[in-house]
Amino acid sequence: MGELRAKLAASGLPDNVKRIAIGIFQELAEAEAAVHGKKVEDVAFHEVGNWDSIADIVAAATLIDAVHPESWSVGSLPLGRGFVETAHGRLPVPAPATTLLLRGFAFHDDGRHGERITPTGAAILRFLKPTPSIGQRPQVLDRTGIGFGTRRFPGMSNVLRVLAFADEAAGQDQVGIIQFEIDDQTGEELAVALDQLRAVEGVIDVTQTPTFGKKGRMMAAIQVLTRPEAVEAITAHCFRQTTTLGLRRRVETRVILPRQAVKTENGVRVKVADRPGGPTAKAEMDDVRSLDDSHKARAELRRDAEEQALGAKE
Repeated sequence: MGELRAKLAASGLPDNVKRIAIGIFQELAEAEAAVHGKKVEDVAFHEVGNWDSIADIVAAATLIDAVHPESWSVGSLPLGRGFVETAHGRLPVPAPATTLLLRGFAFHDDGRHGERITPTGAAILRFLKPTPSIGQRPQVLDRTGIGFGTRRFPGMSNVLRVLAFADEAAGQDQVGIIQFEIDDQTGEELAVALDQLRAVEGVIDVTQTPTFGKKGRMMAAIQVLTRPEAVEAITAHCFRQTTTLGLRRRVETRVILPRQAVKTENGVRVKVADRPGGPTAKAEMDDVRSLDDSHKARAELRRDAEEQALGAKE
């Protein structure tokens, strides 16, 4: 590994391609070191150390660098069956280093015999740190790439496919919604619980509405808006902070107006939104609440700040 790292570092490849290629080999070296009980720098590559395998990883690094993605995702991986011949003799599929590299990934058995994922492919996947899906936000298919392998499988094409997605539309995104009702938690305790929820990372807003439930009981209807990827974690916080025994959750599309925060000369923060009929401005109440002169003075300060922000927008 030490020799390979030095050769890649001294090559004429672009710096980011070097970084990615060395990173992929590092993942592989750490797995091999764990299998053989050696230091990473002392790991000797066998099949993967051949020039064709080095070319594979450098080519993959070049493509990864060219794509410039925000994130990667991968579906369930084929497990494979049988054995593979290596420098250490016959080994079961997946090979030991491959199994270490792919810990945490989802697998399925499609009934095909042979090695389905090589250590090289496993190292590339481990380096990319992919998620199991493209997420719940609507995505538009932008580009696709297809590559065919040389190994033949009966009744199945040996194809690797990459799909590139882009956000559905500007101004649209997804929001998680968690809802439940509380009828057995005091108002003061519930207020503290909801403040705790508001402070959780991924929470956008928390609201409560008075309503009537079974047996005519007065209760609070709670709604928590979250980032879509945080729904699961925030669900646990809802159960931890409140007395609810069940809740409802879903992910919905929302439309957001473009907006920006402006700080005016008088020190007031103003949120300026681009509406179809023209921009509007709303001063931050927290920045004028210290002005205890009168309601009129506060209203004038907010109006002046909003006019300044709209003027700067023009």
